[in-house]
Amino acid sequence: MNVAGSHMLAERPPMGWNSWDCFAVTVTETQTMAQADIMASKLALYGWQYIVVDHQWYDPDPKGYEYRTGVKFVMDEWGRWDPAPNRFPSGMKKLADYVHGKGLKFGMHLMRGIPRQAVEANTPIKGTKYRAADIADTKSTCTWNVDMYGVDMSKPGAQEYYDGVFQRFAEWGLDFVKVDDLSRPYDPVQKAEVEAIRKAINKTGRPMVFSTSPGETPLAQADHVMQHANMWRISDDFWDDWAQLLPQFKRLRDWSPYCGPGHWPDADMLPVGVIHMGQRSTKFTRDEQYTLTTLWCIARSPLMIGADMTKLDEFTLSLLTNAEVLAVNQRSTGNHELFNHDGLIAWIADVPDSKDKYLALFNTREAGAHVPVQISGRIRDLWQRKELGHFESEFAPNIAAHGAGLYRLLK
Repeated sequence: MNVAGSHMLAERPPMGWNSWDCFAVTVTETQTMAQADIMASKLALYGWQYIVVDHQWYDPDPKGYEYRTGVKFVMDEWGRWDPAPNRFPSGMKKLADYVHGKGLKFGMHLMRGIPRQAVEANTPIKGTKYRAADIADTKSTCTWNVDMYGVDMSKPGAQEYYDGVFQRFAEWGLDFVKVDDLSRPYDPVQKAEVEAIRKAINKTGRPMVFSTSPGETPLAQADHVMQHANMWRISDDFWDDWAQLLPQFKRLRDWSPYCGPGHWPDADMLPVGVIHMGQRSTKFTRDEQYTLTTLWCIARSPLMIGADMTKLDEFTLSLLTNAEVLAVNQRSTGNHELFNHDGLIAWIADVPDSKDKYLALFNTREAGAHVPVQISGRIRDLWQRKELGHFESEFAPNIAAHGAGLYRLLK
């Protein structure tokens, strides 16, 4: 599979679930299977398909959102992480088989580089005469996690190490991989590892969506990242805080020219429903959740559910199962910001094979306001799923503070 072929893996923004927002580093095989059950029964009909196990699946004694140091993780003889057997007793291949058996796709998280634990043990690199210490770049480290050293891609054995990691992932049946500590600062070392990961994935011959994290990926690196990755983070970890949602408007606007089949700027997960180790529900109000979902859809960000799907309430389920809204994310084209008038914002997009348009209106102010747009014609409200009638010259709905509306302009 070449790079062009890899872009066919994500012709539309990927839609799925990721374990981080609700389970941090503690997710188990049983919990993952339960999420797959819900997605298959309630969400798959609407296009949701990826089940992704996030960070430190190799830790036998995880501590929520805390990264432990000085501990022994589970690793194979070739310096590659193994799933913690007390958390994933059946192994990743059988877990992937279970997810596939539900008609879904399976993904996992990985930190860039080679485990420090492998370097300390100087494990051999499978299929070569080299060892972990030969390829490790001990000066290239993550600022927020101490699991890994970077890989010096100029060293013999470096590409073979990544090839071995991803061949194993292919054997496990992965359809998606999220690789962390790649998107920021996107320096020459990270760029070389991005290229190495893409080569390794392609060598497996298995279709595998490649996602980089966390952001903010530099706009100056847009051409490079869109060539090698299927999706890339445009911000740091995104949580249920209005102060974090506001800057996403500009980021998504700036990245919109680089959005297209096989390469998607990623505004991060949807922190809705029950999250944070089951300790609480999202802090976003209902209006803010409409804004969140509307913005991600009109900007065509990948959609990754952060909620514990076994605890979905009716409102959260309604956000995730509105087929007309999801069609904006999956099928619209020409998406761009139309205006931003002191926090009253409009985005517009084309409806494929139609003269219709999609229109998203946002009120990021602290009080309700009318958001006027100069248009004429019939308008359908996609959230309310009803036609609003014919408008002449101007459409100016009243949008709640921190709220949004999503419409189809019928021609």
